[in-house]
Amino acid sequence: MDHPTWHGIELDAETALALLEWQAEMGADEPLLDAPLDRFDLPAPPAAPQIPLAAPVAPALSLTPDDEDLPARVAQAEALAAQAGTLDALAAAQEAFDGIELKKGARNFVFADGNPAARVLILGEAPGDEEDRQGRPFVGRSGQLLDRMFDAIGLSRQAVDAERAIYITNVLTWRPPGNRDPQPDEIAVSMPFVRRHIELAAPDLIVLMGNIACEVGLGRRGILRLRGTWDQAFGRPALPMTHPAYLLRNPPAKREAWADLLSLSARLDGRA
Repeated sequence: MDHPTWHGIELDAETALALLEWQAEMGADEPLLDAPLDRFDLPAPPAAPQIPLAAPVAPALSLTPDDEDLPARVAQAEALAAQAGTLDALAAAQEAFDGIELKKGARNFVFADGNPAARVLILGEAPGDEEDRQGRPFVGRSGQLLDRMFDAIGLSRQAVDAERAIYITNVLTWRPPGNRDPQPDEIAVSMPFVRRHIELAAPDLIVLMGNIACEVGLGRRGILRLRGTWDQAFGRPALPMTHPAYLLRNPPAKREAWADLLSLSARLDGRA
């Protein structure tokens, strides 16, 4: 019978057992092979079995409609806007329109405020949190500043006289979550209502408040370059102005805003 070997030396059973006990006393707790084993070179685990599904699994959350249906939604908005013969009818049609996802997360429909017969229409961007609560545009901190700004040149949303009144609306009538900027598809489905809104209100002048209003009215952004320069939007004279929210963050910019208000006042009075 062959005897075990240790470093090439043949061992009897008693010596082999003594060596094993010595190794155990030294802390060896498992046997090793004669050749070293690379324990990092392990075979890949077997692939999980593929279980066929009877039907696709539906996503847990509802997804925003794909842009593929955007032309259909815009066409529907255009049809509804064209059918509206009054501002009340337009408001009812736009509020009932389901082609904009923002409607599902907003609390209130925010259509307009002020005197619809006003010579001046102010076009803003979208409702904020306080506007969403009250269902009226420009009623938060920005709206309070806006009221003070236009009151300084004798204009007010409460005025009955169309000569001294302002009429206020936004590109979007539903609040975007977190007050984020409107998305292109949201603007696209809102534009037929915006155009019809301006047609029905028929203002003499439009004030474009902020970048989004300039984008839809002039096709350009860059309010700090555009502000104070008269242009044409929706077929009417239009004055780009910095949004009151910007003025709250940058008080020195109120000087330029005051110059813009004076330009608007001069235009209304026929002095420019």
